[in-house]
Amino acid sequence: MPQHEKVFLLLFVHKKKLLAFRVLLLNSALNDNIARSPVLAPEANVEIWSGKDKADENFPVGSWLIRKSLRAHVHAYYSFARNADDIADHAELPPAEKIARLDVMEAVLVGEREEGSSSALRLRESLAQSGVSAMHARELLIAFRQDATKTRYDNWAELMRYCRYSAAPVGRYVLALHGESEDTWPASDALCASLQVLNHLQDCAEDLRSLDRCYVPQDWLAQHGVRTDDIARNKTVSGLRATFDDMLRETRVLNDAASALPGLVKARRLRVETATIASIARRLTGRLQKNDPLAGRVKLKLPDLLAASLLALPRFA
Repeated sequence: MPQHEKVFLLLFVHKKKLLAFRVLLLNSALNDNIARSPVLAPEANVEIWSGKDKADENFPVGSWLIRKSLRAHVHAYYSFARNADDIADHAELPPAEKIARLDVMEAVLVGEREEGSSSALRLRESLAQSGVSAMHARELLIAFRQDATKTRYDNWAELMRYCRYSAAPVGRYVLALHGESEDTWPASDALCASLQVLNHLQDCAEDLRSLDRCYVPQDWLAQHGVRTDDIARNKTVSGLRATFDDMLRETRVLNDAASALPGLVKARRLRVETATIASIARRLTGRLQKNDPLAGRVKLKLPDLLAASLLALPRFA
């Protein structure tokens, strides 16, 4: 073959390879847009702390009312829940990565891997010492995975099913840690669901703006002639106020069911703790009834918390 033909052939082959390479890059870019679970390095730390801690909660976490020997276990459980919640609520992580990170936390928790989540490792060690089942932590992850993909709730019943995994496991864990009977679970579930709904109302505008997530039942919004977007306002319109009142009405039913919990708890200090938290839930329900959660975060102040504790002491100590 003449030399000039060889040069031409080499150039042709080179251009064909370059074209094929460009097509490969294009296909790779297109495939990147397809939802899939990312592969995380085995040693990667999946936790992303938001800056929130126990002081940001509506209820005391491992307070002095909890027996001193058990506080470290409560703190380990809270740290695991806090870190998992921070992943689920991260505004920039895509849903698939949130789920992948939560999967790593569960794998560490149950001993399938040793690295990736320090809070899960700490809780695993705590559970081994206390003998409490990992179920109460694994059930939380069901809710957090749901948070990664689900942004609307059709009705109150659907919201309560969510609370069964997002809130109830917390109370059940604390009760199990104290050796309490499962007979306490229904009242505890009601108290935890109440606190969860109250938190949803406190944060409803921020959740919608930052995460496009709304826990307010869609059927009640429609019934009162308002839309989800109205929650992003700086002031509550009348139809939305009626929707919030519907939620608070059902929350009072939960509070009534929760009032039985202190009387069912055998551990004296935990009995006072649960009575205090039940009082906090009732007070916060009333505060949200009177104030606009869109105009500013509605929360209890220190005198409210002290009053809740003082009222619980003489009756349940």
